[in-house]
Amino acid sequence: MSISCLIVDDEPLARSLITDYVKKVPYLNLLEATSSPLTAIEILRKSPVDLLFLDIQMPEITGISLLKALQKKPLVILTTAYSEYALEGYELDVIDYLLKPITFERFLRAVEKANQRLANSSTSPTTSPIERTLQDAAQPFVFVKDGTKLVKVRWDDILFVEGLKDYVTIHTRQQKIVTLQRLKSLEEQLPAEKFIRIHHSYIVAVDAIDVIQKGEVQIGSVTIPISDTYRKSFKDFTDKNQML
Repeated sequence: MSISCLIVDDEPLARSLITDYVKKVPYLNLLEATSSPLTAIEILRKSPVDLLFLDIQMPEITGISLLKALQKKPLVILTTAYSEYALEGYELDVIDYLLKPITFERFLRAVEKANQRLANSSTSPTTSPIERTLQDAAQPFVFVKDGTKLVKVRWDDILFVEGLKDYVTIHTRQQKIVTLQRLKSLEEQLPAEKFIRIHHSYIVAVDAIDVIQKGEVQIGSVTIPISDTYRKSFKDFTDKNQML
């Protein structure tokens, strides 16, 4: 799979370095490297871009402002010398946040996240809920990267999923699998009728829940809190499925 990408950075050396890195990765296809955020906006309007390498501190507008202005956003990897923007970047659902000077190893890790996100996009934005259900029924599993190997994980084997920054731990009936992926990304792949998010850091399998009490769910010997953010949606779910 070829990933079309755009580089936006007003620093010539940084722009040149990222360009060189992109050319080293066979599946990356560089459309353009520009110093101007305004030029980048025009490119994004006219050409399909899968991945955007975006600097934050630029003279015309900041990378954050550019990102907020886009109606249709590609996957984004922020590149900057300033760590204070990391939290805001992740709130905008960027793939990764690279601090300059950027090593090729760190660059490649970020690109692999983007590649995995694109490869795992099993549904398009226009897919209907019925189509999504049929797709899930037809493919009741997902392959996830665990270190250097790909592990096949069946939906029915998952008990719960725990997220921590850029990693998720998938707790199954047989094992724990740690994979480089954000929880939100995995949530989009899980069939909605089988899994429910109950916390910023937890998604649980509906069939695996043994007990619900005092703002917690129990799965086997593990107790998982229900956060305030997801309390109402989880209550709506339990009310809908409660036996009268």
